[in-house]
Amino acid sequence: MLKDKAWSWIDEHEDEFIEVSDKIWGYAELGMVEHKSAQIHVDTLRKHGFKVEHGVAGMPSAFVATWGEGKPVIGFMGEYDALPGISNKPVPYREWEVVDGPGHGCGHNVHGTSGFMAAIATRYVMEKKGMAGTIKCFGSPAEENYDGKVYLVRSGYLKGVDACLSHHPSGYNVAGLASSNAVDSVKYEYFGKTAHAAGSPEHGRSALDAIELMNIGVNFLREHVVQEARIHYVIEEGGGQPNVVPDYARSWYYIRAPERSMVAHIAGRINKIAKGAAMMTDTELKIDLIAAIYNKIPNRVLSELVTANMREVGHPGWTKEEETFASEIAKTLDPDAKIAGLKKYGVPNPEKYKDVNLMTDIHDAWNDGYVSKGSTDVSDVSWQCPTMEFSTSCNVLGAPGHDWRFTAVSGMSIGHKSLVFAAKTMAASALDLFTKPEVIKKAWEEQEKRIGGREYICPIPEDVNPPLAIAEEAWQKLKGKR
Repeated sequence: MLKDKAWSWIDEHEDEFIEVSDKIWGYAELGMVEHKSAQIHVDTLRKHGFKVEHGVAGMPSAFVATWGEGKPVIGFMGEYDALPGISNKPVPYREWEVVDGPGHGCGHNVHGTSGFMAAIATRYVMEKKGMAGTIKCFGSPAEENYDGKVYLVRSGYLKGVDACLSHHPSGYNVAGLASSNAVDSVKYEYFGKTAHAAGSPEHGRSALDAIELMNIGVNFLREHVVQEARIHYVIEEGGGQPNVVPDYARSWYYIRAPERSMVAHIAGRINKIAKGAAMMTDTELKIDLIAAIYNKIPNRVLSELVTANMREVGHPGWTKEEETFASEIAKTLDPDAKIAGLKKYGVPNPEKYKDVNLMTDIHDAWNDGYVSKGSTDVSDVSWQCPTMEFSTSCNVLGAPGHDWRFTAVSGMSIGHKSLVFAAKTMAASALDLFTKPEVIKKAWEEQEKRIGGREYICPIPEDVNPPLAIAEEAWQKLKGKR
């Protein structure tokens, strides 16, 4: 059986890929500067016979690896960026690995490794059996902040792909059907004039005043946007000291809504507010679009395929030591908030999991029609071809994402099991796609029905490049970086 051969290969080589995952966990590089993390994936793929284009779409840490030829073309996605400020040792309590350092609090060290391990296992089975078809691995930087997949899409690397598979560690084992919010990531820069704030304030033009007036205007706008929208911001620069009128200030906004058209409408109104604040303060305004992505197009055909393979592989279960590790983390969580969170996300029979810390159940997707409040650049891939990013349990149930707890489990055996289980599931699903053209046909029929004639227009204009300088500046300022 083809799948058995892929699973055996994964079992025989799991130590190699766990080592890759753990090294990336240790690198903990932020988006667009994941140079070591990308390189170890590139080296591994080349070692196993893939042709790799490294540094594609204007991103030094992006790559596309290819093996095989002909149709179908099946994509495997992988991410490997970390998050600031959530470093932690692989222990069930708060203890910095690197003080103030970044950490893999979304499990992207597992994410990329699982996808590429599955691709390599699939490649060996296809070669041995003389199967036609092409595997493409997409190494996509900066999912957390600058949305690297959009630049891959804009550059045409997803053209001709018949279906795309991805994996994300989570609290659950499910091939979800939720959509997601589209988002614009925008920086607003104001330029004024310095002056002595007490002695000659009439000569000053405060950029900080402009920022504050803009924020007030946006906060009044909240009443007049669709209730599903989310608008959040930080003030990145606001001046040096109180007795100097600030001549420069900068804010960073995320503008989210369930549809791309909604985001465009809200962003247009926010830009008007920003311009009004510049007029009121007699300052100059520069608006910088940093990133923008679509809402996700789910696919039930691929969800059912992945779910069936997850069950065929079978969850590996947890050791007593892993259960103890998880129970120690669970002591740091509010049990009532845990159940409320499960209900919020629509998990079937949530009370069943009151005393469960690590999930073994494999669920049918329960969330078709639900729109996640978060956003992901996987969404732009999902407008190019049928796409499924599924989850395998890794994080402790009830623990938040983007948190030290997720960092801890991603760097030890709980994360390792999530990785291997996902790789086996993805390899099996890919082999089904390579051998069952009728599944791809049905997935495309559903894809076209869900899109409903809407046109994808890349939300990043052609003259906007990946924000490499911004990313490097953020990395250089980061405390505790490795």
